[in-house]
Amino acid sequence: LLAVTIPEERGSFKRFCALLGDLPAFGGAKSPRQVTEFNYRMSDVQVAHVFVGITTTKKGESLKIAAHLDKNGFKALDLTHDELAKEHLRHMVGGPSSLAQDERLMRFIFPERPGALMKFLSAMRPGWNISLFHYRNQGADYGKILVGLQVPANDDKAFAGFLRNLGYPYVDETLNPAYRLFLQK
Repeated sequence: LLAVTIPEERGSFKRFCALLGDLPAFGGAKSPRQVTEFNYRMSDVQVAHVFVGITTTKKGESLKIAAHLDKNGFKALDLTHDELAKEHLRHMVGGPSSLAQDERLMRFIFPERPGALMKFLSAMRPGWNISLFHYRNQGADYGKILVGLQVPANDDKAFAGFLRNLGYPYVDETLNPAYRLFLQK
């Protein structure tokens, strides 16, 4: 489990995900790494703090992954042995954000296969922004993803096309009372 700080700017999450997909094999790992968890909520205009879980094969490998991310411009803190982070804080990332203007809250079902997240990120329009992201691998053939997307109202038609062309099942939760109570300002 890592806490990674990335710039709070459009496209930085996609660059970060691409870097995760290209992580080198430390200690003899033979298969691509799997991201087991992502937790993020927009809360600052300069930086974004992301909890990310990544599969490892050997003890101490998470420190090498953190160093690799640091070397590539993403400050990373290894939380593998931090009980507070593992048991509590990873579930508490979020809350209302005054920065999440024009936010639409969407639940998606992604296929659990390499490239599913990058397909999603690449299909987004450059002017849209992710303001919330929650994913946790449940060991199924699909992943349940919660995403806050900042999409201006004048992009309704383009957003509908994005959802249709993406082909992943989704539910629009923007009007959900629990969302309005706990995550909207």
